[in-house]
Amino acid sequence: MARKKVQRKLDSWKSKEWYNIEAPSYLNRAQIGLTMASDPSLLLGRKIETTVGELTNDMTKNNTKVLLRVNNVVGDTAHTTLIGHELTTDYIRSIVKRQTSRIDANVDVRTKDGYIIRVKPTCFTIKRARSSQMKAIRELMINIVKRRAAESDFETFMQEAILGRLSAGIYRQAKFIYPLRRVEIRKTEVSVAPKSASVPKAVPVPVPAPVPEAEVVPEAEVAPEVAPEAVPEPESEVAPEEVEE
Repeated sequence: MARKKVQRKLDSWKSKEWYNIEAPSYLNRAQIGLTMASDPSLLLGRKIETTVGELTNDMTKNNTKVLLRVNNVVGDTAHTTLIGHELTTDYIRSIVKRQTSRIDANVDVRTKDGYIIRVKPTCFTIKRARSSQMKAIRELMINIVKRRAAESDFETFMQEAILGRLSAGIYRQAKFIYPLRRVEIRKTEVSVAPKSASVPKAVPVPVPAPVPEAEVVPEAEVAPEVAPEAVPEPESEVAPEEVEE
C-alpha cells in the first residue's frame, strides 16, 4: 500500500509545469523565481514575497520585503502586481535605542487613480521627546503622506514609499519639531484597488490543436478548378443554318 501512495504522489508532480514569476513594469520586470502549477488558472491570486535587494541586485536592501500577487499568466510567465511592502522585524529592532522615542502612525490614503493604501510611517528621535512634540510629529507625518498620495498615482507613490523618498520628505520637515535619527515607512498595504485593476485578467487560450483527420477533406474529393475560358461551348447553342453540310 505504501508503494502505491508514493507512486500517485510522483505522478501528480509530473502533470505540473514551471512558470516564471515576473515583477511589474515599475519594478523593472525583474525575474523573481519559478513556481509550479498543473493549470495556469491556479496561479491567479497566488501571493509572492521577495525583497528589494533581489529586485535591484543590491543586497544592502534585503531588509525591505515586497509583497506581490499574480494577476495574469501569458504562456509560461506569471505577471504580478504590487500589494504592499514591509520592513523586516530584525531591522526595526536594530534601530530602536534606549532613551529615545519611537513615533508610529497609521493612516489610510487615496491615490490619484483610486487606490486606497494603508501606510504606517515611523520616526525615531535622537533623545526622548515630550508627548506634545510626539503628537505634532505624528500629525505632520499623516498630513505629508495624505498630500503626497493625493498628488501621485499608485505606481509613483509606492516607489517613493519603498525606495525611501517619502520618508526623506517627512524627515526634512519633522526634524524642525524635534531632532530625528531616522524615518521609515514601516509598512504599506493595498486595501482597495480599482475594479479595472483588481479583477484578474483571463488566462490566454493556448495554441489550438491541429484539425482531426476526420475533418480533413481528402484531396481526391476536391473538384479541380476550371478556368472560364477553357469550358467548351455547348453544341445546342449553334444555329442549324450555320452548320455546313
